[in-house]
Amino acid sequence: MRVGLILGEAFSGLRRNASMVISVVLVTFVSLTFVGAAILMQMQIATMKDYWVDRAQVSVYMCSVISTAETCTQGAATEEQINEVQAKLDSPAIATLIRDATFETQDEAYQNALDLFPADYASLLTPEQFNSSFSVNLVDQTRSDVLIEAFEGQAGVEQVKDELEYLEPLFSALTVATYIAVGIAALMLIAAVLLIATTIRLSAYARRREIGIMRLVGASNRFIQTPFVLEGVFAALIGSILASGAILAGVHFGVNGYLRGRITFVSTWVGMPEAWVVVPIIVVIGVLLAALSAGFAIRRWLRA
Repeated sequence: MRVGLILGEAFSGLRRNASMVISVVLVTFVSLTFVGAAILMQMQIATMKDYWVDRAQVSVYMCSVISTAETCTQGAATEEQINEVQAKLDSPAIATLIRDATFETQDEAYQNALDLFPADYASLLTPEQFNSSFSVNLVDQTRSDVLIEAFEGQAGVEQVKDELEYLEPLFSALTVATYIAVGIAALMLIAAVLLIATTIRLSAYARRREIGIMRLVGASNRFIQTPFVLEGVFAALIGSILASGAILAGVHFGVNGYLRGRITFVSTWVGMPEAWVVVPIIVVIGVLLAALSAGFAIRRWLRA
């Protein structure tokens, strides 16, 4: 099989169908950019979950003088009730689940609040209005339900809060955004596959006389099909390269250059190493889909 002749036929077909090829390139570029963005978003969600799950705490808030929970009918938590909570944390059943635990007194909570609130609030607040609390880091944050069950309803304990609950809405919103990106990418990829198939059929129809002559001189179907498949692959490859450039530029300028400096509560962003992982994935997806679509289209046309 003469490689030079096949490549010449493929580039000739690209020139003849320039407008359709440009359409294939653009559709492939947009669809694969969405695919790459969806993959990076999923990486970002996984990175954030790993970071926050490792640092999220379970907080056991003791009753204060203004607590209204049923377990606080006797007023602020007594020293005995605080010691009971500490003893339960130190018990063999729970201690094995805990990485570390700290206790914050009402005075410490009051001072921390003053650091956050304007100075005018100092005359309105008193230490007795704040909860003393235990902050517990677990070895496995998914076992937080054990602590919640152990302390909820205990006398002197106002409430037990798992900080990870506050992050679930954020993770859910990001997951929905990922699904939307995947859905758009899937629709665009279907459009790209159909467009490639249409382009190949039009190219084959325009060269039907040449194909007829090649058949008469004994050319194999594989020899006839290969230039058409390469047309689709070349067009998709260009679109994949453009999508790769868009992904790299988005991470470099959008994430590293913009988001890192403005959204400070997120310290674990995807970066260029993750972007370079995505690049070969979208290139392979684009080339494979183009090859399969073009090969199927030309085989059907040759049998027609």
